[in-house]
Order: sequence, then C-alpha cells, then structure tokens
Amino acid sequence: MRKQDIIISNDLEASLCHAIEQCSHDKLFVLTDHTTNEKCRPLIADFDCLKGAEYISIPATDEHKTLESLSYVWSYLSQNGGSRHSLLINLGGGMVTDLGGFAASTFKRGINYINIPTTLLAMVDAAVGGKTGINFNGLKNEIGVFSPAHSVLLNTTFLKTLDTANLCSGYAEMLKHGLISTETHWAELVNFDLTNIDYAALQQLVAKSVSIKEGIVQTDPYEQGIRKALNLGHTVGHAFESLALAENRTVLHGYAVAWGLICELYLSFIKTGFPKDRLRQTIDFIKNNYGVFAFDCKVYEQLYQFMTHDKKNTSGIINFTLMGDIGDIKINQSATKEEIFEMLDFYRETTGC
Repeated sequence: MRKQDIIISNDLEASLCHAIEQCSHDKLFVLTDHTTNEKCRPLIADFDCLKGAEYISIPATDEHKTLESLSYVWSYLSQNGGSRHSLLINLGGGMVTDLGGFAASTFKRGINYINIPTTLLAMVDAAVGGKTGINFNGLKNEIGVFSPAHSVLLNTTFLKTLDTANLCSGYAEMLKHGLISTETHWAELVNFDLTNIDYAALQQLVAKSVSIKEGIVQTDPYEQGIRKALNLGHTVGHAFESLALAENRTVLHGYAVAWGLICELYLSFIKTGFPKDRLRQTIDFIKNNYGVFAFDCKVYEQLYQFMTHDKKNTSGIINFTLMGDIGDIKINQSATKEEIFEMLDFYRETTGC
C-alpha cells in the first residue's frame, strides 16, 4: 500500500496548495458534510488553489455514512465532469474521510484524494492509515477498501470549531495509542486536562499519536499482524455503536471506543495479566470524561452477536486485541461467551449503569 504524505501544517493554505500541485488533475472537487460546510469551508474558501473547485455536501453524523450518501457522491462526480484524472479533497471528520476516501477509491476505478481532517478523531484515526468505507446492514464499516489518501493535512486550527464532546471523542483514540506505546506517553495522556484544553500541548500530543499509528501502518498496511493493535477497544466499541444505531441513540465513535477500552482492559486483566492499578487509572479517566453507555443484561446476546460480525474474526471466533501491560500488545486473543458476558457485567458494575 502506498505511503501517505502526513503533513503537520502550520500554514494550511501553503500546505494544501503544495499537496494539490503533487496531484495533476483535470477537475477539483471538495467533499464536506453540512456541518463542516458551514463551520470549516469558510476557513479555506478563499484559497487560490481552490478556485473553480466544485463543492459536494452530504448530511452530517455517522448515521449518514451509508450507501445512499456514497451514491450521491458518485452521482455528483459523474454528472459534473468527474473523470479518472480528477482530484477529491475530503474536508471533514471521520465520516467524511471514510466515505469520501471510499468514493474516490471506487469512482472510475480510483481517483486521487486528499484528506483534511477537521475533528480530533479524524486527525489521529480515520484520516490516517488508508482505511475507507461505509456502514451497511446496521454494521459499522462493513463495506470498504484499503486505499490511502495521497496527502493528509493536519492543522489544529479546526479543533477550535469543535465542542467538548467531539474533542473527547478523538482523544479516546489517542488514549488507545498511549496504551499500545509507552508508559510515559500513556501517563501524559491520562493526566491531560480535557476540561481546559491547552491547544499547543494538544498539537504535540496529536503529532505523537499520528506517529504511533503511522509507524504501525507502515509495518503492517493490510492488518495481517501488529496493525491489529489499533483495534484495542474496538471489538466491543463497534458493538456498542451498532447497538446504539439499532436503538436510534447514535453515539460518537470515540466514546464507544472509550467504553470498549473499559471492557477490553478488563479482559486483559483477567486473561493476559494487565496491571490492576493501570486498569483502575484508565477507567477513572474514562469515567470522568466520557459518562456512561447504559444497557441491561437483556441486550448481552445482541451485543455478542454484533461482536461476531467484527472483521477481525476468523472461523467465527471473536478476536480481541488485549494488553499484558502498557506497550505489551497481545493480538489474536479469544474469549468465551461466558467471559464476554462477565466483561459486560464488569462494565455495568464499574460505570453504575
């Protein structure tokens, strides 16, 4: 898989103009959702390199990361002069970069695209690493391809447009990166004050987070081995997201991952010896910043079935990434149905839901 050009940008216009120059094209398109069209498009609208660009806007939030939205983007490209030599810029959060990347990767068998993530979650997760896709049949990211953007531009100016919930959502993926890297990085993350953001310090943490993910992706681009480390918290987290979608109470991805971390670190504690003190510190940080995803034991079976659809599974066995300690990654771990139900009991007891 081709390596992405990850640009930590202090001058967005200069960085974007340079990135566009690297992709020869006959026509330029910019994809936003309705929220980023209103809040983020004005920050780039006057750039000389975007003169003549066509803007495409789709409904916001993950519930619209669907085949219908994808079809709309394909249709717009097709009906407005898009060719296999066109260039698509995705300006938005993870929903936009996931769906826009998939649209670009499949239109005319693939056109170049550039990601400009506007949320913390997209900066440290969705926009980096080459995964694209949509939700399908009520399942998170069920359809998609590995296809990296030509360039990813990271500029924390956009973070000042975010509310606290969306900042916390992205930070959960950073917390995951801390758990799979070093004790020093994990410690600075669990001690960061999310209620009073220091944006200069946050930019440094973002750069570290992206570096961790980029290093893993370069080593294992197609998720055959160590890239599965990035799935920590996601087997359960995606099940929580799927349940929320089914119950019409959509939750932010990072919140689901944070709640999933509680569950999967508990499994790590009982199965691979993750230290109890670090489990407690991480859980306390999550409880203080992410609230609770409430459910009762009546949905355990439904959550279990959602987990059986996870793309990491083999031969019907639910596959977890667990931890022996900070940085001690244990991929390809399984758990019995009884252990998974016990894990869900622990989550409800710990969070008081």
